[in-house]
Amino acid sequence: MANILLVTSSPRGSEGLSTRFATEIAEGLKTRLRGTLVTRDLSRHPPPHITQAYIHGRVAAPEARTPEQVEAVGFAQQLVDEVSAADVLVLGSGMINFGPSSQLKAWFDHITWPGVTFGYGAAGTPQGLLAGKKVYLVTAAGGVFSQGDWAAFDFQTGYLRHLLGFIGLTDVEVVRVEGTVFGPEAAKAAIDAAQAHVQAVLDQAA
Repeated sequence: MANILLVTSSPRGSEGLSTRFATEIAEGLKTRLRGTLVTRDLSRHPPPHITQAYIHGRVAAPEARTPEQVEAVGFAQQLVDEVSAADVLVLGSGMINFGPSSQLKAWFDHITWPGVTFGYGAAGTPQGLLAGKKVYLVTAAGGVFSQGDWAAFDFQTGYLRHLLGFIGLTDVEVVRVEGTVFGPEAAKAAIDAAQAHVQAVLDQAA
């Protein structure tokens, strides 16, 4: 049995291709692994941007926190607890202006927590504290960013992999849905390729 956490973030909601395929992976894994599934929809319930209450509250002693700090730190702790409890993380991200959505960025800002999800070794080297989990990262983009002239402008996939790795999540498989804006045939080919990748993921887990 595996605990699965599904995090979706496309502003398109359930219509977003990243949401669609991330959900297919998470639900398929739940069935095949006889696991539990927790879903956090950042589009429907966007996390707040971090404020001074979070920045100061997370380093203050619990008994010294103001009510605002207690609320801010408590929310961040809830997000961290969801990730910590998961054996598998399925993350859906639709590209917005060459990067992830602000909702997803805010989620990472809450869970990238010194002393909780990452630390520093004796030589000052960063060390992620959430190792030992499998991550499926589903990214969607209208253009083609995995190769070619636009690859240098993919500030989504590499950035998200870096953030995941920084907190210890280095076992990441990327499922791309890209090139959907170049007409119906290109969109169908992109969706078919992503569907085949999703099926391969689920077949490996069976």
